[in-house]
Amino acid sequence: MKKFFQEIKADIKFKSAGPGQKLTESVGERAPRGKPNQPALQQPRQGPTDEAQMAAAAALARLEQKQPRARGPTSQESIRNQVRKELRAEATVSGSPEAPGTNRVPEPREEGSTHLAVPAVCFTCPLTGATLRKDQRDAHIKEAILSHFSTDPVAASIMKIHTFNRDRDRVKLGVDTIAKYLDNICLHPEEEKYRKIKLQNRVFQERINCLEGTHEFFEAVGFQKALLPVPDQEGPEEFYVLSEAALAQPQSLRKHKEQLLVAEPVRATLARQRRVFQPSPLASQFDLPGDFFNLTAEEVRREQRLRSEAVERLSVLRTKAMREREEQRERRRYTYTLLRVRFPDGCLLQGTFYARERVAALYAFVREALQSDWLPFELLASGGQRLSEEESPAFDECGLVPSALLTFSWDAALLEDLRAAGAEPDSSILKPELLSTIEKLS
Repeated sequence: MKKFFQEIKADIKFKSAGPGQKLTESVGERAPRGKPNQPALQQPRQGPTDEAQMAAAAALARLEQKQPRARGPTSQESIRNQVRKELRAEATVSGSPEAPGTNRVPEPREEGSTHLAVPAVCFTCPLTGATLRKDQRDAHIKEAILSHFSTDPVAASIMKIHTFNRDRDRVKLGVDTIAKYLDNICLHPEEEKYRKIKLQNRVFQERINCLEGTHEFFEAVGFQKALLPVPDQEGPEEFYVLSEAALAQPQSLRKHKEQLLVAEPVRATLARQRRVFQPSPLASQFDLPGDFFNLTAEEVRREQRLRSEAVERLSVLRTKAMREREEQRERRRYTYTLLRVRFPDGCLLQGTFYARERVAALYAFVREALQSDWLPFELLASGGQRLSEEESPAFDECGLVPSALLTFSWDAALLEDLRAAGAEPDSSILKPELLSTIEKLS
């Protein structure tokens, strides 16, 4: 039995050994049985198709998104250094041409150019009505105030106190002190001590003598300078003494005191420089003068202070509300903005505004130019964004700086009512006197 199984195993081994071989045949003469030899043909390799390249690019983009982002600096000093680098890089980029697809800010043009959208930023003097350039306004207002002394010295001295002195806290302290002097006189007209003010008094020197216009005010309301003896002192000293004529009119003193307390600095107002243009394909192109871009010394200092604060701010945790306020402040880089409103007939209305003015100012500006100023209307920014007169955000908060083109549209409810009555809005929207000054936009 054992021998039987050994023979079966040997037979299986023999059959599994493969085809046989003659003892007289050499190894090199053997040829493998099966498929005949065929020469190997090497096909040239082709590049990936366009579809394959697009699929590979998409796959790489997905991989990059899945890659964990490198952690930023953790220490406060490293955060400050990183922010400083980013600010320097931002300043470098701001001086270079923008990349395609970005919102390009119009470059300032020379003021002598004939194609400027507006010659310059101008202001109106509230005293004379003169139109002034930015560098002329302060000198002109001071000259106008000084010339006003010949007609109304009290009002001129009050304007000088509030306008010539820039430190508002110091002005308020001095004005309150003068008002206290006048109150004491009105409340105690029989007390001689209240009618005299010692010029060398410490309070007078620290609060009043340092302000321009105060001496002119005292003289205008009836005080006169006089040398009076001082008890326990050898020589006389200089005093302001109220005249008998002024003392007999306490109501005038009260009136002058109220005028002094409620007065505000005389400031030139921004001139809108309203212009009306014919329909033009150049409506969205703005060539602005340098006044829209140049910063005053005060504005440069403010910008530097904001950037320094940004370095410190980024090293601490901030709430969402804090971040939103800071983003709004970052947008306030421009002082002025030039806005155009396109009407349904294609005409354009243009005006200059402060970048921080509210949308309500633009609505009022447009309403003044309409024939039917009582009809409701809407103003739409680019993309159909409606500017709400009720909420009235600032222009820089809406991104309408340093220039923007808006669209005029009648109120939707008004249009429905008119169409239901079989009528349409009047095609002539602007006042005739404005249309008579219409210009060609170039």
